[in-house]
Amino acid sequence: MTPNSSSTCADIFVACCRAMQQAILIKRVSRQDKEFHFQNWVGDRLTDAKLQHDSAGRNSYPDYTLVQSPEGYEVKGLKWPGREADYDSNSRIPTGEHNGRTVYYVFGRYPAVTDESEYPVVDLVICHGDFLNADHSYVHKNKSFRGFGSYGDLLVRDRKMYVAPTPFALAQGTTGQATLITPSELKLNDDRIEQVGELIRIESDEVAVGYSFDLRTNELTPDFTPNPSAGKEHRFTAYRMKGMGSGSVAMNDARRTNGQLVIGDDE
Repeated sequence: MTPNSSSTCADIFVACCRAMQQAILIKRVSRQDKEFHFQNWVGDRLTDAKLQHDSAGRNSYPDYTLVQSPEGYEVKGLKWPGREADYDSNSRIPTGEHNGRTVYYVFGRYPAVTDESEYPVVDLVICHGDFLNADHSYVHKNKSFRGFGSYGDLLVRDRKMYVAPTPFALAQGTTGQATLITPSELKLNDDRIEQVGELIRIESDEVAVGYSFDLRTNELTPDFTPNPSAGKEHRFTAYRMKGMGSGSVAMNDARRTNGQLVIGDDE
């Protein structure tokens, strides 16, 4: 192997692939554990890769930060079959950079219906956060005001929930596979993995800069402005571990992806 000093993503990716090959299962501690079983599985893979890491707590971001490298890993477990086109990000917009750290997202799907306390990882994608959203400037804040209700003493909290597409929806060729997606300029030089696709995301013509909500009609009105980076291409490279998986990876049609995303919050 040729050492790669730019990123640890290949190391954790290979550790995940080997665990899948060896049928190392996700272990559910209890039936009340609906989220952290897969996160614990990923933490074990960081240990396998000999990457010292910290986990600041269940509400920390990203879920794991590395000790000897300015990188972090945010973990998203998804039931399969189930909702796979998008995921809820509570008060946290996806991004490839946070507090000076490069952030990678680890998406893993596992069986939706099982009575077992241990079950396999069906497929997996590790992607740079910029593949989901390339804007590093936005800072999330919760705001509130008091004065609502007949007595004027109710507090209204503006606590935003973001819904982002998953890489399973953005890219075809990821189902049933283990895939690593990195910015093309990273140029991973690692003989454990091989390139299986080139992906391009293009910035939109407009960006949302605000919104208003009418408490009388329950109407939400977004405010858009022209995107100064409209048309800018962000290029990514898809990899697989050598000897594991088949086929190539390519972008899905944007219209198809947008059609799969949740419209509203009734679900």
